[in-house]
Amino acid sequence: MNDTAGPPESETTVLQSAMRGLACKCPRCGKGKLYAGFLTLAPRCERCSLDYAFIDTGDGPAIFIIMLAGGIVVACALIVEVKYQPPYWLHAVLWLPLILATTLLPLRAMKSLLIALQFHHKAAPGRLVDRAK
Repeated sequence: MNDTAGPPESETTVLQSAMRGLACKCPRCGKGKLYAGFLTLAPRCERCSLDYAFIDTGDGPAIFIIMLAGGIVVACALIVEVKYQPPYWLHAVLWLPLILATTLLPLRAMKSLLIALQFHHKAAPGRLVDRAK
């Protein structure tokens, strides 16, 4: 392994892995880029050559973001409705940008956070185990 890779993944703490994820960096070395596009993963790390083929976050990041954004937007909309009772067009003008901001902006960081934690904990697909009868 080269000098830029940092500590081996066994010595990396959960906090270090989480910080690498939030920074959208390679989960192993913390230096290379994780993404080639907005949400498109690079094929491998440009620094330590970690192959990103193992990554499978599924719908996890989207679900977390939907739940958080939904709570924020609904709470804000209810407070404004109860307090000011604005017309419906004003609700659309207020909440559509907030919905876009609270869903799209944190989605990339949430996906890379889940990737980093998946790598840290050596997550693998579930397997059926033969049990002795």
